[in-house]
Amino acid sequence: MSETNPSAQHFLDLIKKSRRGKFKIYIGMSAGVGKTFRMLQEAHALLRSGIDVKIGYIETHNRKETHDLLDGLPVIPRRKLFYKGKELDELDVQAVISLRPEVVVIDELAHTNIEGSKNDKRWQDVLEILEAGINVISAVNIQHIESLNEEVKAITGVEVKERIPDSVLGTADEVVNIDLTADELITRLKEGKIYKQEKIQTALSNFFKPDHILQLRELALKEVASQVERKVESEIPRLVAPKREKFLACISSNENTARHVIRKTARLASYYNSKWIVLYVQTPGESQDKIALGKQRHLINNFKLATEMGAEIVRVQSTNVSEAIIRVAEQREITTICVGKPHITLIRVIMATNLFNNLLKKLSSSDIDLVILS
Repeated sequence: MSETNPSAQHFLDLIKKSRRGKFKIYIGMSAGVGKTFRMLQEAHALLRSGIDVKIGYIETHNRKETHDLLDGLPVIPRRKLFYKGKELDELDVQAVISLRPEVVVIDELAHTNIEGSKNDKRWQDVLEILEAGINVISAVNIQHIESLNEEVKAITGVEVKERIPDSVLGTADEVVNIDLTADELITRLKEGKIYKQEKIQTALSNFFKPDHILQLRELALKEVASQVERKVESEIPRLVAPKREKFLACISSNENTARHVIRKTARLASYYNSKWIVLYVQTPGESQDKIALGKQRHLINNFKLATEMGAEIVRVQSTNVSEAIIRVAEQREITTICVGKPHITLIRVIMATNLFNNLLKKLSSSDIDLVILS
């Protein structure tokens, strides 16, 4: 019986995978590289090949070259909503599922839906459509990937609010990079092909600086290369099975450090195409009746973030943090433990040093690696 259940589950997983729609994502380093233009070109090519393709949602940003490509493509009417006295429109998920095209094109994957929509985010709409067996072509900019949020902020000085979990990118069957050089992108901007005339100078002085573009371009290229490598590892059989990595992200109630550890560990897990766990050890000082409401709220938000990014959450209670970490690591067959670098105050350094010393002592006799994330 114990052998039958896993076998049956594996067969069910295969059935579900075959029924699920295929997912293609165009990714770029910034607005204006031509992701929407390329999606519409592909839609025309599919239509000429006799494929039932429809436009679910396209944002042309009034760019003439892009807007002209909509001619001749069947468009699913958008859903109209009233919000704060204005009529706005959104992707009509139910209409897409009811019409059941072979392929639907849905732009702006990181978009936040209008309040009152069934799903908070458009990427959730897309996952629902994929589960209905409909193939989806979509697009996103590199700065909207959750685990890269801090890197993008360090490069541009801007914190991007609309983000997608890395796990969404991981579900894609195909990820295609739309690449331009910094000079080509800046030329497009100056020619008015990205923003209106009154916004061009501001863009050149901020986001569209050559050094910013180069760094974002590097992030985009690395991300797509990582996704291709993941696909190769998962689909091409090897003679020798590689060691399967499994990461344990150890977080505390410190909001910023926890988010940093979660995002960094998510990047590592994505790179190795591996499972990962977020562990919070609740000490007596942070029991339900003692922990501050603000800290509790931050913890819940970070658990939600980690879950969206594909992590499993584990919460344990213990008076000894290092022992609890080791116990969970051994139980869950963890290969790498990830912790945050302590804040530089005397008491924190003393406490953190004890924690690290205990961890190192206990890990010295095991094959588990320890990574301190700066």
